[in-house]
Amino acid sequence: MPIVKVVTFDLWDCLFIDDSDEPKRAKAGLPSKKVARREILHKALSKISPIDRAIVDIAFDVVDAAFRKVWHDQLMTWIVAERLSVLLEGLGRSLPKEVFDEIVKSYEDMEIQYMPDPVPGAVDALKELSKQYKLAIISDAIFTPGRNLRILLKEAGMYPYFDYFVFSDEIGVSKPHPAVFESVARYFNIELQNIVHVGDRPHNDILGPQAVGARAVLLTTAKERPLDGTCPDAICKKYEDLPRIIQELDTENESVFYSK
Repeated sequence: MPIVKVVTFDLWDCLFIDDSDEPKRAKAGLPSKKVARREILHKALSKISPIDRAIVDIAFDVVDAAFRKVWHDQLMTWIVAERLSVLLEGLGRSLPKEVFDEIVKSYEDMEIQYMPDPVPGAVDALKELSKQYKLAIISDAIFTPGRNLRILLKEAGMYPYFDYFVFSDEIGVSKPHPAVFESVARYFNIELQNIVHVGDRPHNDILGPQAVGARAVLLTTAKERPLDGTCPDAICKKYEDLPRIIQELDTENESVFYSK
Protein backbone atom coordinates (compact mmCIF):
# COMPACT_ATOMS: atom_id res chain seq x y z
CA MET A 1 0.00 0.00 0.00
CA PRO A 2 1.56 3.36 -1.01
CA ILE A 3 2.31 5.69 1.86
CA VAL A 4 0.56 9.05 2.08
CA LYS A 5 2.87 11.98 1.42
CA VAL A 6 0.49 14.74 0.31
CA VAL A 7 -3.11 15.49 1.27
CA THR A 8 -5.00 17.68 -1.18
CA PHE A 9 -8.20 19.59 -0.43
CA ASP A 10 -11.12 20.88 -2.40
CA LEU A 11 -12.16 24.38 -1.28
CA TRP A 12 -15.92 24.93 -1.60
CA ASP A 13 -18.05 22.95 0.88
CA CYS A 14 -14.79 21.42 2.05
CA LEU A 15 -12.81 24.28 3.59
CA PHE A 16 -15.47 27.00 3.17
CA ILE A 17 -19.26 26.73 3.27
CA ASP A 18 -20.46 27.77 -0.16
CA ASP A 19 -22.88 30.73 -0.18
CA SER A 20 -22.52 31.28 3.57
CA ASP A 21 -21.74 34.86 2.57
CA GLU A 22 -25.28 35.39 1.26
CA PRO A 23 -26.88 36.04 4.68
CA LYS A 24 -24.13 38.60 5.32
CA ARG A 25 -24.95 40.34 2.07
CA ALA A 26 -28.65 40.33 2.89
CA LYS A 27 -27.98 41.78 6.34
CA ALA A 28 -26.05 44.60 4.66
CA GLY A 29 -29.02 45.28 2.40
CA LEU A 30 -27.38 43.82 -0.70
CA PRO A 31 -28.92 41.44 -3.23
CA SER A 32 -27.57 37.95 -3.75
CA LYS A 33 -24.42 37.63 -5.84
CA LYS A 34 -26.47 36.22 -8.71
CA VAL A 35 -28.81 39.21 -8.74
CA ALA A 36 -26.01 41.71 -8.15
CA ARG A 37 -24.04 40.50 -11.18
CA ARG A 38 -27.07 41.02 -13.40
CA GLU A 39 -27.79 44.45 -11.93
CA ILE A 40 -24.22 45.62 -12.49
CA LEU A 41 -24.19 44.63 -16.14
CA HIS A 42 -27.68 45.99 -16.83
CA LYS A 43 -26.74 49.35 -15.32
CA ALA A 44 -23.53 49.57 -17.36
CA LEU A 45 -25.25 48.67 -20.64
CA SER A 46 -28.16 51.02 -19.98
CA LYS A 47 -25.79 53.97 -19.66
CA ILE A 48 -24.75 53.41 -23.27
CA SER A 49 -28.07 52.36 -24.77
CA PRO A 50 -31.38 51.23 -23.17
CA ILE A 51 -31.82 47.47 -22.72
CA ASP A 52 -34.56 45.46 -21.05
CA ARG A 53 -33.43 43.92 -17.76
CA ALA A 54 -35.23 40.68 -18.66
CA ILE A 55 -33.03 40.33 -21.75
CA VAL A 56 -29.88 40.69 -19.62
CA ASP A 57 -31.20 38.07 -17.20
CA ILE A 58 -31.90 35.60 -20.01
CA ALA A 59 -28.45 36.17 -21.51
CA PHE A 60 -26.89 35.52 -18.10
CA ASP A 61 -28.88 32.30 -17.69
CA VAL A 62 -27.79 31.04 -21.11
CA VAL A 63 -24.12 31.82 -20.51
CA ASP A 64 -24.25 30.24 -17.05
CA ALA A 65 -25.70 27.08 -18.63
CA ALA A 66 -22.96 27.12 -21.27
CA PHE A 67 -20.35 27.56 -18.54
CA ARG A 68 -21.66 24.50 -16.68
CA LYS A 69 -21.67 22.47 -19.90
CA VAL A 70 -18.04 23.33 -20.63
CA TRP A 71 -17.09 22.79 -16.99
CA HIS A 72 -18.58 19.32 -16.75
CA ASP A 73 -17.98 18.04 -20.27
CA GLN A 74 -14.71 19.71 -21.28
CA LEU A 75 -13.24 19.99 -17.75
CA MET A 76 -12.36 23.65 -17.88
CA THR A 77 -13.74 26.80 -16.25
CA TRP A 78 -14.03 29.99 -18.27
CA ILE A 79 -12.48 32.95 -16.48
CA VAL A 80 -14.87 35.81 -15.72
CA ALA A 81 -13.65 37.92 -18.66
CA GLU A 82 -14.45 35.04 -21.04
CA ARG A 83 -17.93 34.59 -19.59
CA LEU A 84 -18.66 38.29 -19.89
CA SER A 85 -17.31 38.43 -23.45
CA VAL A 86 -19.54 35.53 -24.52
CA LEU A 87 -22.53 37.19 -22.87
CA LEU A 88 -21.95 40.52 -24.59
CA GLU A 89 -21.41 38.83 -27.95
CA GLY A 90 -24.74 37.05 -27.53
CA LEU A 91 -26.44 40.35 -26.80
CA GLY A 92 -24.70 42.03 -29.73
CA ARG A 93 -23.38 44.67 -27.35
CA SER A 94 -19.98 45.95 -26.26
CA LEU A 95 -18.54 48.00 -23.42
CA PRO A 96 -15.56 50.35 -23.18
CA LYS A 97 -12.51 48.45 -21.94
CA GLU A 98 -12.34 50.35 -18.65
CA VAL A 99 -16.01 49.59 -17.93
CA PHE A 100 -15.58 45.95 -18.96
CA ASP A 101 -12.54 45.57 -16.69
CA GLU A 102 -14.37 47.21 -13.79
CA ILE A 103 -17.29 44.80 -14.11
CA VAL A 104 -14.97 41.79 -14.27
CA LYS A 105 -13.23 42.95 -11.09
CA SER A 106 -16.54 43.54 -9.31
CA TYR A 107 -17.61 39.96 -10.08
CA GLU A 108 -14.29 38.49 -9.03
CA ASP A 109 -14.18 40.44 -5.76
CA MET A 110 -17.69 39.70 -4.44
CA GLU A 111 -16.55 36.68 -2.46
CA ILE A 112 -13.85 38.61 -0.61
CA GLN A 113 -16.10 41.56 0.26
CA TYR A 114 -18.38 39.36 2.37
CA MET A 115 -16.36 36.26 3.08
CA PRO A 116 -17.83 32.78 3.42
CA ASP A 117 -17.55 30.88 6.69
CA PRO A 118 -14.88 28.22 7.17
CA VAL A 119 -16.17 24.70 7.67
CA PRO A 120 -16.15 23.98 11.43
CA GLY A 121 -13.00 22.20 12.52
CA ALA A 122 -11.13 22.77 9.26
CA VAL A 123 -8.34 24.97 10.63
CA ASP A 124 -7.55 22.63 13.53
CA ALA A 125 -7.48 19.61 11.21
CA LEU A 126 -5.13 21.37 8.78
CA LYS A 127 -2.82 22.31 11.64
CA GLU A 128 -2.67 18.71 12.81
CA LEU A 129 -2.24 17.19 9.35
CA SER A 130 0.50 19.64 8.38
CA LYS A 131 2.71 18.19 11.11
CA GLN A 132 3.00 14.94 9.17
CA TYR A 133 2.02 15.60 5.55
CA LYS A 134 2.41 18.21 2.85
CA LEU A 135 -0.90 19.89 2.04
CA ALA A 136 -2.21 21.33 -1.23
CA ILE A 137 -5.38 22.86 -2.64
CA ILE A 138 -7.11 21.61 -5.79
CA SER A 139 -10.10 23.83 -6.50
CA ASP A 140 -12.25 24.88 -9.42
CA ALA A 141 -12.64 28.65 -9.79
CA ILE A 142 -16.16 29.67 -10.80
CA PHE A 143 -16.40 33.45 -10.38
CA THR A 144 -13.67 33.91 -7.76
CA PRO A 145 -10.16 33.52 -9.26
CA GLY A 146 -7.27 31.80 -7.57
CA ARG A 147 -5.69 35.05 -6.41
CA ASN A 148 -8.82 35.88 -4.40
CA LEU A 149 -9.24 32.33 -3.14
CA ARG A 150 -5.79 32.75 -1.63
CA ILE A 151 -7.09 35.82 0.19
CA LEU A 152 -9.96 33.77 1.65
CA LEU A 153 -7.47 31.16 2.86
CA LYS A 154 -5.26 33.84 4.43
CA GLU A 155 -8.15 35.57 6.21
CA ALA A 156 -9.35 32.24 7.61
CA GLY A 157 -5.89 31.35 8.91
CA MET A 158 -5.56 28.37 6.55
CA TYR A 159 -3.03 29.63 4.03
CA PRO A 160 0.18 28.87 5.99
CA TYR A 161 -0.65 25.17 6.13
CA PHE A 162 -0.58 24.74 2.34
CA ASP A 163 2.52 24.31 0.20
CA TYR A 164 0.92 24.28 -3.23
CA PHE A 165 -2.22 25.52 -4.97
CA VAL A 166 -3.97 24.27 -8.11
CA PHE A 167 -6.80 26.56 -9.23
CA SER A 168 -8.63 25.84 -12.48
CA ASP A 169 -8.34 29.40 -13.78
CA GLU A 170 -4.56 29.17 -13.43
CA ILE A 171 -3.88 25.65 -14.68
CA GLY A 172 -6.47 25.78 -17.48
CA VAL A 173 -8.41 22.62 -16.59
CA SER A 174 -10.73 21.58 -13.78
CA LYS A 175 -11.41 18.47 -11.73
CA PRO A 176 -11.58 15.61 -12.46
CA HIS A 177 -9.00 16.23 -15.23
CA PRO A 178 -5.88 14.13 -14.52
CA ALA A 179 -3.64 17.19 -15.00
CA VAL A 180 -4.71 18.77 -11.70
CA PHE A 181 -3.54 15.76 -9.72
CA GLU A 182 -0.49 15.23 -11.90
CA SER A 183 0.51 18.83 -11.18
CA VAL A 184 0.58 18.07 -7.45
CA ALA A 185 2.64 14.90 -7.96
CA ARG A 186 5.10 16.77 -10.16
CA TYR A 187 5.49 19.66 -7.73
CA PHE A 188 6.23 17.43 -4.74
CA ASN A 189 8.19 14.88 -6.80
CA ILE A 190 5.99 12.01 -5.66
CA GLU A 191 3.85 9.32 -7.27
CA LEU A 192 0.13 9.87 -7.73
CA GLN A 193 -0.41 6.92 -5.38
CA ASN A 194 1.11 9.01 -2.58
CA ILE A 195 -1.80 11.51 -2.73
CA VAL A 196 -5.01 11.46 -0.73
CA HIS A 197 -7.61 13.96 -1.91
CA VAL A 198 -10.35 15.33 0.37
CA GLY A 199 -13.51 16.79 -1.15
CA ASP A 200 -17.30 16.83 -1.14
CA ARG A 201 -18.28 15.98 -4.75
CA PRO A 202 -18.28 12.26 -5.63
CA HIS A 203 -17.77 12.82 -9.37
CA ASN A 204 -14.95 15.37 -9.09
CA ASP A 205 -13.36 14.57 -5.74
CA ILE A 206 -13.70 10.77 -5.65
CA LEU A 207 -13.67 9.53 -9.25
CA GLY A 208 -11.08 12.13 -10.26
CA PRO A 209 -8.25 11.13 -7.92
CA GLN A 210 -9.09 7.43 -8.03
CA ALA A 211 -8.87 7.45 -11.84
CA VAL A 212 -5.19 8.42 -11.63
CA GLY A 213 -4.33 6.04 -8.79
CA ALA A 214 -4.66 8.43 -5.85
CA ARG A 215 -7.04 7.85 -2.96
CA ALA A 216 -10.04 9.92 -1.96
CA VAL A 217 -11.89 10.89 1.20
CA LEU A 218 -15.46 12.13 0.89
CA LEU A 219 -16.04 14.95 3.37
CA THR A 220 -19.68 15.41 4.40
CA THR A 221 -19.19 18.01 7.15
CA ALA A 222 -20.61 20.94 5.17
CA LYS A 223 -22.74 19.13 2.60
CA GLU A 224 -23.75 15.53 2.17
CA ARG A 225 -24.17 14.46 -1.44
CA PRO A 226 -25.37 11.13 -2.88
CA LEU A 227 -22.54 8.74 -3.63
CA ASP A 228 -23.95 8.09 -7.12
CA GLY A 229 -22.22 4.74 -7.33
CA THR A 230 -18.81 6.01 -6.26
CA CYS A 231 -16.79 4.22 -3.59
CA PRO A 232 -14.57 6.61 -1.61
CA ASP A 233 -11.61 5.20 0.26
CA ALA A 234 -13.06 6.83 3.36
CA ILE A 235 -15.98 9.01 4.42
CA CYS A 236 -15.37 11.75 6.98
CA LYS A 237 -18.34 13.36 8.72
CA LYS A 238 -16.40 15.47 11.22
CA TYR A 239 -13.14 17.30 10.62
CA GLU A 240 -11.82 16.23 14.00
CA ASP A 241 -11.73 12.67 12.65
CA LEU A 242 -9.81 13.49 9.47
CA PRO A 243 -6.26 13.18 10.87
CA ARG A 244 -7.11 9.72 12.21
CA ILE A 245 -8.67 8.67 8.91
CA ILE A 246 -5.64 9.80 6.90
CA GLN A 247 -3.38 7.97 9.35
CA GLU A 248 -5.44 4.80 8.90
CA LEU A 249 -5.20 5.10 5.12
CA ASP A 250 -1.46 5.55 5.57
CA THR A 251 -0.95 2.44 7.65
CA GLU A 252 -3.71 -0.06 6.91
CA ASN A 253 -4.55 -2.24 3.93
CA GLU A 254 -6.96 -1.20 1.21
CA SER A 255 -10.04 -0.78 3.35
CA VAL A 256 -12.72 1.87 3.55
CA PHE A 257 -12.84 3.72 6.86
CA TYR A 258 -15.95 5.59 7.91
CA SER A 259 -16.02 8.48 10.35
CA LYS A 260 -18.46 7.72 13.15
